[in-house]
Amino acid sequence: MMGRGAIATAAQWIRESRYLTAFTGAGISVESGIPSFRGQDGIWNRYDPRVLEISYFRQHPEQCWKVIREIFYDQFLEAEPNEAHYFLADLERQGLLRYLITQNIDELHHRAGSRAVAEYHGNTRTLICTKTGQRVPANAVDLSDLPPLSPQGGVYKPDFVFFGETIPAEAAQSSQTAAQSCDTMIVIGSTGEVFPAAALPGIAKKFGARIIEINPLPSAFTAAISDLHIELNAVAACQALRDALDLPRGFPGMENLGTSEV
Repeated sequence: MMGRGAIATAAQWIRESRYLTAFTGAGISVESGIPSFRGQDGIWNRYDPRVLEISYFRQHPEQCWKVIREIFYDQFLEAEPNEAHYFLADLERQGLLRYLITQNIDELHHRAGSRAVAEYHGNTRTLICTKTGQRVPANAVDLSDLPPLSPQGGVYKPDFVFFGETIPAEAAQSSQTAAQSCDTMIVIGSTGEVFPAAALPGIAKKFGARIIEINPLPSAFTAAISDLHIELNAVAACQALRDALDLPRGFPGMENLGTSEV
């Protein structure tokens, strides 16, 4: 469904919702300059995906870290939140959005000001010592000498989920609870192909939620569970929804206020 009708309907559902959640994938960050991992222009067409396999990382930490630093600590840090990230943060500030589940590890939701967030696949903000499990801020570690080592002699690993690792228990549980509790879920920029995260909109649907999908192309969700498909990119759709909702914009610097995360 396209055009003003879809935007008006989505805005009405957002206003009526008693427990609104959002679920975001790589497509929301493409317009911030972050490429998706899969697809014709995806990261895995340029790099060997084995660098994010936990068993390969343990065997070849220096080789993996060279690629990890280039992708996640050079390219990602240049990206800025876009209108879609700020729209969701402002929905939260206005008390309309109760919870945000993201598949992304780029921190752009956090930097836009969202705080009630489950970073389902972790984040680049912290590093974890593979020997002790201790976490430290990534910006406190020198990444010029690879692989980065902890004071205890362990190798630091980015605090996101590698292939072969399980989803962090707290993120998995809080996301499941939000999916079961919501009456409306906005799905933005997800292909619906990366599991177990992709199961969450289906859980929301099973528990009675209406699914608003924002995606310029059909996804695995579209025919299966979406009640409304807005066939626009994330920025255009969220700009239109902001106007339809007459949603005020957060003031500059507001994204730095508050530190609580659900």
